[in-house]
Amino acid sequence: MATPTTLPATFVAGNVLTAAQMNNLRGAFRVLQVVQTVKTDTFSTASTTYVDVTGMSATITPSATSNKVLVIVQTAVSCAGDGAASAYLQLTGGNAGTYIGDAASNRVRTAYGLNGTSVNISGLTYSASIIYLDSPSTTSATTYKLQARNASGALGMNINRSYTDTDSVAFPRTASSITVMEISA
Repeated sequence: MATPTTLPATFVAGNVLTAAQMNNLRGAFRVLQVVQTVKTDTFSTASTTYVDVTGMSATITPSATSNKVLVIVQTAVSCAGDGAASAYLQLTGGNAGTYIGDAASNRVRTAYGLNGTSVNISGLTYSASIIYLDSPSTTSATTYKLQARNASGALGMNINRSYTDTDSVAFPRTASSITVMEISA
């Protein structure tokens, strides 16, 4: 895919781009392909280690090793209204596993975190987004997945539903998606 590397480092009045330079500029930074997976069912886990969220993966095959992959996750999470309860999310695939917070003592390294604290949040869902621009440096099929975990094995976390999931109009069921886009370099 064309890149803008043949363009002048700086522009001054009177510069004229060649046809080849214009084509390179036109071909740069375009979205080449988009893959999306939508999840409408629910997911729950009490695992204290990361597990794949079923139905939240997308596979893309970059056309050049220099291209980037933009990963966008939109979901809704819940956990019990308890200080021991939590909902943690992260990505896998390509280099996405590096998109987590820095190590700090006993704190969980994650891309997204929700803690139940002492506030009663058991009937609510919270919007969770992860946006990451990956440089997979490959032309092989790359699968990006959402993973989830909990801090306490006794109290689980959920996706697309509230923790209590009461059969009432006040307790939502939601949808989630993972979208991956190849961006030309």
